[in-house]
Amino acid sequence: MADFLNQWGSAIWQAFIETMEMTAIALILSVIVGIPLGVLLILTRKNGQAENQTVYAILNTVINVIRSIPFIILLFLILPVTKAVAGTTIGVQGVIFPLVVSCAPYIARLMESAMLEVDRGVIEAYQSMGISTPKIVWYVVIREARSSIVLGLTIATIGLIGETAMAGLVGGGGLGDLAYQFGYTRFQPDVMYAVIIILIVIVQCIQSFGNAFARRLKKN
Repeated sequence: MADFLNQWGSAIWQAFIETMEMTAIALILSVIVGIPLGVLLILTRKNGQAENQTVYAILNTVINVIRSIPFIILLFLILPVTKAVAGTTIGVQGVIFPLVVSCAPYIARLMESAMLEVDRGVIEAYQSMGISTPKIVWYVVIREARSSIVLGLTIATIGLIGETAMAGLVGGGGLGDLAYQFGYTRFQPDVMYAVIIILIVIVQCIQSFGNAFARRLKKN
C-alpha cells in the first residue's frame, strides 16, 4: 500500500483535482443554461403562463435530440465546435464545452419535472392577485420545487462525474484519463481499482449530501 501511494499518490491527487475542476465548472455553466431552459419549458408548454407551442416544440425537440446522443459519441461529434469555442479538444479546457452541451439539456428536463410537481392551484392563486410571472416563477414555483431541484442537481452532478471519466478516452484528463492511460493501456489494474474506489466514494458523498440537503429544504 505504501509503495503504491509513493508511486501513484501525486498522480491520483492531480487527477482527482482535475475531475473536481471539470465537474464544478461544467455544473455551474450547465445550471446557468439549464435552469432558464427548464423555466422556459414550463412557461411555454400547453396551459403555461406564456404558452407558445412553437417555442416549446423546438426546445423539446432539441433537448430530446441532445439527450439521446451518448456522451462519448457527442464528444467526437462536436470536436470542431469544441476546437472553435475552447481553442483545444484535450485537457480540462477542451472537455468543458462538451460536458455543458450534454448536461445543460439534462438539467433543463430535470428542472421541468421538478417544477411540474408544484400545485397548479397555488400558482393560479398568486396569478389572481396580479403578481407578475417572473416573481411567481422565482418566489413560488422554484421555492416550492427547491427540494426536487436539489435532488435533480445531485443526479446531474453524479452524471457529470461519470462523463468526466469517459472524457479520459480523448485525453480529457482527470481520473478517467488516469485509469485509461495506466490501468487499461499499460495493464496496471491496481490504478484502475484505485480510481474506481475514489469515484464510488465521491458519488456516495455527493448523493448523501444532496439527499440530506433536500430533506432539510422540504422540512422548511
